[in-house]
Amino acid sequence: MSDEEASGSVLLCTDHAGVRTLTLNRPHRRNAIDANLFAELADALRAVATDRTVRALVLTGSGSAFCSGADISVPDNTHPVYRMRPLSDVATLLHELPLPTVAKVRGPAIGAGWNLALGCDLVVATPESTFAQVFTARGLTMDLGGSWLLPRLVGMQQAKRLTLLAETIGATEALELGLVTWVRSAGEIDTFTDELASRLAAGAPVALAQSKALLHEGVDTTLRQAVAAEARAQGLNFATADAPEAFAAFAEKREPQFTGRWTVHRPPIRPTSSENGR
Repeated sequence: MSDEEASGSVLLCTDHAGVRTLTLNRPHRRNAIDANLFAELADALRAVATDRTVRALVLTGSGSAFCSGADISVPDNTHPVYRMRPLSDVATLLHELPLPTVAKVRGPAIGAGWNLALGCDLVVATPESTFAQVFTARGLTMDLGGSWLLPRLVGMQQAKRLTLLAETIGATEALELGLVTWVRSAGEIDTFTDELASRLAAGAPVALAQSKALLHEGVDTTLRQAVAAEARAQGLNFATADAPEAFAAFAEKREPQFTGRWTVHRPPIRPTSSENGR
């Protein structure tokens, strides 16, 4: 019996100390994503976006692979417009999450699986990890946001090379290209990722969310637009308890305890003349 069959779910969800881990759970297919898994992943990402108890997200795969891409082993006669909608939902939901995200990559991350990892803010891989934009070798074009993500991360020429030739690269080259943030041994990756996610979860949630949004928006804006957005974001930060807490912790030589709590109180609403009998 496979892990998927035993658990009854193609997507496992666990929470610990503000960190939610989503695990693609189709190890018998190297975690290839079928229609059911795409739907569950989209629902899980929507849930993360609205759950304020979750402060960081880790995305990984069960078994020896991260994700071997979309599962094309089962014929699907659904019109491509509808078939692609869940993929688009997953890509945009992951990119727009207002909290830090980490991809923990063991083994292959291929096609849509690689773009799923690239959609995360940080990527941790092992020396055995491999990556490929395999689409053209299957007579297809990139999906799950790859055409937007890849050139922004490595530049247009390298993006064309990886896409048009559908080359497989290892973790060392992916690290050199900036497509992986860290490489850790198979024995170290769990502990390293747990510690990383804990650090992110302990951060100031509003400041992290605003910083992530500023970086995303800054790619497509002018300097004038970027500094205006920075000023608006800073105003939000000063309206939380986190900035004063950070200043106090620095002065007291201790670690800050961030909550994201809003500290600006609205004045009481005065009753209208009809409400007070006049």
